[in-house]
Amino acid sequence: MMPSASDFEPFSAASSSTEDSHTTDSQMMRRCLELAQQASGQTAPNPLVGAVIVKNGQIVGEGFHPKAGQPHAEVFALRAAGEQAQGATVYVNLEPCSHYGRTPPCADALIAAGVARVVVGIVDPNPKVAGTGIQRLREAGIEVLVGVEAAACHELNEGFIHRMLYHRPFGILKYAMTLDGKIAASSGHSAWVTAPESRALVHRLRASCDAVIVGGNTVRRDNPLLTSHGQGNHDPMRVVMSRSLDLPDQAQLWQTAKVPTLVVTSTTASPTKRQGLEQQGVEVIALPELTPATVMHLLYERGFLSVLWECGGTLAAKAISDGAVQKILAFIAPKIIGGTDAPSPVNDLGFNRMTQALQLKNVRWRSIGPDLLIEGYLPTATELLE
Repeated sequence: MMPSASDFEPFSAASSSTEDSHTTDSQMMRRCLELAQQASGQTAPNPLVGAVIVKNGQIVGEGFHPKAGQPHAEVFALRAAGEQAQGATVYVNLEPCSHYGRTPPCADALIAAGVARVVVGIVDPNPKVAGTGIQRLREAGIEVLVGVEAAACHELNEGFIHRMLYHRPFGILKYAMTLDGKIAASSGHSAWVTAPESRALVHRLRASCDAVIVGGNTVRRDNPLLTSHGQGNHDPMRVVMSRSLDLPDQAQLWQTAKVPTLVVTSTTASPTKRQGLEQQGVEVIALPELTPATVMHLLYERGFLSVLWECGGTLAAKAISDGAVQKILAFIAPKIIGGTDAPSPVNDLGFNRMTQALQLKNVRWRSIGPDLLIEGYLPTATELLE
């Protein structure tokens, strides 16, 4: 159930100074992001959007888009505000839509409500919108400010933006390794590389994604569950890439009563193994060419925004080489395991000189319990050519 206007604490925004106005705009945009995140992992193929309506220094309405097919954030906020929306300021982290989809245009709803000002985080990359919502508002005499907390708004919806620009889901490679770069001991034992705090963060990360991908080796070695473990309101679809279907007859991933599992294989895979999986409720799809790129295209057609790769080093290298990964999250534990044959997070990329190494962009790091999390973005194909 969406909140009503009576649920909000008054927000003191009364100030005539430009500095205070900018502060208020930033605070309200951050509130939009907080609202939007309540639907994390549940809106695909739609973006995460929150909206706040402020009048006379107080919040009079707010809302967020819960899932595709449901009203957009602005509609919920307008319903909560009622007549108080007239002459008010509306904050929304993504440009109000201007076209008819499953729901009517939000720009028209804001115009009809008589709002005086709209503050937008970022322009919608959807070609059906792409600035036309802002234009429509301005043509109606509404003041529009664009670009407040733009970086945070972009990061929240990087999956949606990537899908719109490149027609494939946004790929995130997550791995946990020791200080000497190992994801498991030489025996293959890997429980646990990182501390409970890091594992809890990974569970929340899964809850924000539409799918999580592993290879057959991970299923055989670790028998993972790959759910959010109650850390969010959503469990991603579990996807297994297996060319030959050389998979265990029994595995936690085949328990599909609550969380679906998709196995993607080749057209030459064993029909008997396929039947055995399907009898347990597992969906099996055979592709003529089984690669990270073809799997990502399949998930794009299903409307997915963000896909988490939690695979071993061999598949991770293929996913990177195939352009199926855009972001890296590396959890580093202050442990040393050693071992000449101990596996590393990314296998051969075909590079033989350090100058060929992929340099991450926009790198950030932070402590997670005793561990260190480093995150950054891989260069695009265009950037590699520059």
